[in-house]
Amino acid sequence: MEIREVMTESVVTASADAPVREIAELMRERNVGSVVLLDDDGEPAAFITDRDLAVSVLADGHGGDATAADHASSPIVTGEPGMDVEDATQLMVGNGIRRLPILADGKLTGIVTLDDLAARIGDATLAANITAQVTRAALPNFYFHDRGG
Repeated sequence: MEIREVMTESVVTASADAPVREIAELMRERNVGSVVLLDDDGEPAAFITDRDLAVSVLADGHGGDATAADHASSPIVTGEPGMDVEDATQLMVGNGIRRLPILADGKLTGIVTLDDLAARIGDATLAANITAQVTRAALPNFYFHDRGG
């Protein structure tokens, strides 16, 4: 199965220099947890999530006028529409990411999330395994810290 079969084609985007308040409002209006930030040429430059807003903006005491790109992940890891779902999953696991923007000829054409994979593949065990792998990759010190003795 190819990524184009499971990706969401409508991707919420904003300018990389947008204030974080605008990003939060956009997330609320569009009911999404992430926004792809575009550079001046309209190309994906960074990725910001609701967690970034909570942990990097609010918890650190930044105001709503802070620039989104300053609190986003970059460079972004991307996939292609013709990728096999398994290859995309391994790319996500290997990079500890839950969302994968999809580019075709350099143009943003969609996004695939772990939730997309879980819902559309229909294999609950595989979905749980993928989620666990990505979580472990994203938080290695949490799962693999010295336990003492």
